[in-house]
Amino acid sequence: MTGFSMEGLSWLPEAPAEFRKLTRALGQEAPATGAALQALATHALDVNRLGQLDKAVTRLDPEIDWGTVSPVRLALLAEGTTDYTAPAIRASALRHGVRVTLYVPAYGQTALEAMSPDSGLARFGADAVLIAETAQSLGLTRATLDGTAADTAVDGALAKVAGLMDGLARTGAATVILQTLPRPADPWTGHFDLRSPGAPAAQITRFNAGLRALAADRAAMLLDVEMLADSVGRARWSDPGQWHRAKLPMALEMVPLYADHVARLLGAMRGKSRKCLVLDLDNTCWGGIIGDDGVDGIRIGQGSAEGEAFLAIQHYALSLKARGVVLAVCSKNEDATARLPFETHPDMALRLDDIAVFVANWTDKASNIAHIAKVLNIGTDALAFLDDNPAERARVRQMLPEVAVPEVGTDPAFYPAALAQSGVFETVGLSVDDAKRAEQYRANAQRAVAMEKIGDYGDYLASLEMVCDIRPFDAVGRTRIAQLINKSNQFNLTTRRYTEADVSRMEADAGIFDMQVRLTDTFGDNGMIAVVIFRTGPGVWTCDSWLMSCRVLGRRVEEACLAAVARAARAAGATALEGLYIPSAKNMMVAEHFAKLGFAQAAPAPEDADLPEGTTRWRLELADYTAPDLPLTLTGAFAPAPVDA
Repeated sequence: MTGFSMEGLSWLPEAPAEFRKLTRALGQEAPATGAALQALATHALDVNRLGQLDKAVTRLDPEIDWGTVSPVRLALLAEGTTDYTAPAIRASALRHGVRVTLYVPAYGQTALEAMSPDSGLARFGADAVLIAETAQSLGLTRATLDGTAADTAVDGALAKVAGLMDGLARTGAATVILQTLPRPADPWTGHFDLRSPGAPAAQITRFNAGLRALAADRAAMLLDVEMLADSVGRARWSDPGQWHRAKLPMALEMVPLYADHVARLLGAMRGKSRKCLVLDLDNTCWGGIIGDDGVDGIRIGQGSAEGEAFLAIQHYALSLKARGVVLAVCSKNEDATARLPFETHPDMALRLDDIAVFVANWTDKASNIAHIAKVLNIGTDALAFLDDNPAERARVRQMLPEVAVPEVGTDPAFYPAALAQSGVFETVGLSVDDAKRAEQYRANAQRAVAMEKIGDYGDYLASLEMVCDIRPFDAVGRTRIAQLINKSNQFNLTTRRYTEADVSRMEADAGIFDMQVRLTDTFGDNGMIAVVIFRTGPGVWTCDSWLMSCRVLGRRVEEACLAAVARAARAAGATALEGLYIPSAKNMMVAEHFAKLGFAQAAPAPEDADLPEGTTRWRLELADYTAPDLPLTLTGAFAPAPVDA
């Protein structure tokens, strides 16, 4: 990689020459699985190859083993041709761990479908709806010297989008994605455009600002097409000829980039973003080989273009850590030698305290990366790996295809761009807890050491001096609640996914009892570690969702949660609690969760017939339940009363 091409998806490996043959063989000569499709999609595919992959997926049996690839039903409300974007979105979504079922209203019918509660869109039952308006469809392409007329045009465009959102709310659409508009490449007054209210560029700038405010107010997601067009160049983003001939909203060569950004948002919505960046060291975090060149001989820091490039990589890694991405090291080196630059080199930005897991040995990197995931108690599909060596990248892709491994080429100046543009750390929201996450993983390692020293597990729990705060959903915790709901896979009873907008609605729903749970101890703040949702009824409360961070397994937090639910249910006059365990590819660890809490397995309800095989129903009679003594201090609105009260 001598340069970096966004529209060429430079962070992805090149597609194999026999790509068309491989897609045709799917389900015939080669097994068709979600993993196989994801592996094919994780290449730099142009419009034609995206179309080939989409056709291959379309002809497959929908009941194939999708593994960890999650379903999303997406409605695309587009005021332009979708003949290229629709298949590109479906194919691109696979590389981000999502399989998309797409609904596209007939051309010119988007408003009618969005406003009608009995439309095809309403019957489709979309998980997400992308409102893909254009400057043309919103009437923002005409220049005027009349500032009032320009303001009216912008207000009208925003009102149209808000009206579509109102209509979609009535159709039951769960999540809305709003799309900013690119400014025109051709100026009206030249450099005065942004100071002239009637210039199309100025109108679009004000519209985008209003759209961002609308997204924040309505808890909608945002697809920043303005940012994309600015990044590649507005003149390259659009093609007037293709717009006039075929109403293509962007140049054809930009479709793969656009589709990938739609797909990464859907992946983030489904909790597919990576949690940990694993760093190689030699010629990745510094120039040279520490074992041969020594601390004085490696190239890092000010004074040379190469040294500054490696320093920029470290600063980018630290910027990820600042928003909650965990950092780890995986290097073929002697451990003590590999640590020396972190401990002694004055120009290093990264220090040992920034690294949650440090692995330096001569074992193959795929095995070490799997070990890092185990130590952090996360799946290997939550990892991204940065390495300058193409052979190492290829080996990790072969042995651990679920690990994200960006292509970085040979110039370290482009390594941060490869990571940033890959979308593997995409987020749909940031919370206060995100900033604390890296330190929380380090504290977990300290807890493990303490447990080994104390020996007795009960004494160990008592020594932690835990404080468990249990309170209802609120605006402060909303972003983190949605993150947990979409990212938790192992300790998740039903694996139901809800967006931030869904969480906001639950806060005001009298038929829902919801809890957010936080935990602190002598080693620090674990942050929000559990979310519990029960649907209330006059006699029985039914568990809709119960999920917890695996970092706190065995700390008896689940018993504190049940005590809080039981107390509230009794106060409301309920006599029993019910819950479902719905099996998934990753949640076998909680198959006996309800049994361990004292629930008895119950006969299936009629509606359970539509759930996956292995689903079990559980029931707890509140008359038979007594809250246990716990090694926790309980605080918050839902803290249960003392047992002897």
